Amino acid sequence: MLKACIYPGTFDPITNGHVDVIKRASKLFDKVIVAVAKNDNKKPMFELNRRIEMVKIATKNIQNLEVTPFFGLLVDFAKSQGITTTIRGLRAVSDFEYELQIGYANATLWSDFETIYLMPSLENAFISSSIVRSVLSHNGDVSKLVPNEILPFLKSENVYSI
Repeated sequence: MLKACIYPGTFDPITNGHVDVIKRASKLFDKVIVAVAKNDNKKPMFELNRRIEMVKIATKNIQNLEVTPFFGLLVDFAKSQGITTTIRGLRAVSDFEYELQIGYANATLWSDFETIYLMPSLENAFISSSIVRSVLSHNGDVSKLVPNEILPFLKSENVYSI
């Protein structure tokens, strides 16, 4: 097994696709750090501490996992953790182009930094946080898109009532 990796994202909210990628990474690495980005540019639906809490609840059964916030550049965070590998999820070809650009940018900032791309299972390949937020904004049923454990959080935030 490899030592450790970082799986960064806004996780706004965490989805079944995210959990799928986290489980896959946890089988490949001794330790997975899920780094929840502050990223105000994306105008998240959920506050940072709430997103961290949802990720912790959704992944509580994965033993070799740490959930932490991060701010700024991913490579700077990775250096502070002594980790040279990041995991990124790819759902479709459109994800690949964007993720490839980010991977090259990170490698330019730190030549030792590697990006590994993992695909979610087919049943989760279409799920994204933006789709979940869109369904939530129309009071739709997201119970098949997000971990059941976070449904109470969505209800307590008054974004989900089914």
